[in-house]
Amino acid sequence: MTGKIKVWGRVTSSNVKKVLWVADELKLAIERIDAGGKFGVVDTPAYRALNPNGRVPTVEDGDFLLWESNAVMRYFCEKYNGEALYPADARQRADINRWLDWSLSTLSPVDTRVFLATIRTPEAKQDKAEIARMVEQAGHAYAIMNDRLKDRPFFAGKQFSLADLALSIFFDRWSRNPFLATRPEAPHASAWLARVREREGFRKYVEIPLE
Repeated sequence: MTGKIKVWGRVTSSNVKKVLWVADELKLAIERIDAGGKFGVVDTPAYRALNPNGRVPTVEDGDFLLWESNAVMRYFCEKYNGEALYPADARQRADINRWLDWSLSTLSPVDTRVFLATIRTPEAKQDKAEIARMVEQAGHAYAIMNDRLKDRPFFAGKQFSLADLALSIFFDRWSRNPFLATRPEAPHASAWLARVREREGFRKYVEIPLE
């Protein structure tokens, strides 16, 4: 690898956190450029030429351009010796991919609604009844996670993988959300998160203020 990999995106974005954390695990040299949220940038013609979706993260690895955080994580592991996080074995990889896809198709839609209605909404304007309904919906998804972890330390078995990395970012912000008076118990998922919290990348990129 020559030169630094450019990562466009603000550090508070859950999807940018994934990419930065994987890069940290693989000891990659990264140049991060603020974009999205209060930084703007994503609606400029120059940025849209990089990523027509106008979202973060966007990654430039030399002359290779890539967006979609899960695709970036896989790419980093496949190119930069990340088999410990993303094993080459077809079944192990499929298991990890299943949870990465599930995080986008099932978990993120319900979790993000809770996040936007609480962390991103002034408390005086929060609809408590609607939030309670959202929490119930998200709780069903987190119950699936909790059940998966009842008899294993990590999502794909005994070893930490990309599945744990991606899902822990969601479960952490769900667990730390100060506006949720109650949330369904998830003891197995909570024990799993405690294990994930021991990783340096989690402490560096995930344990930051929610905003």
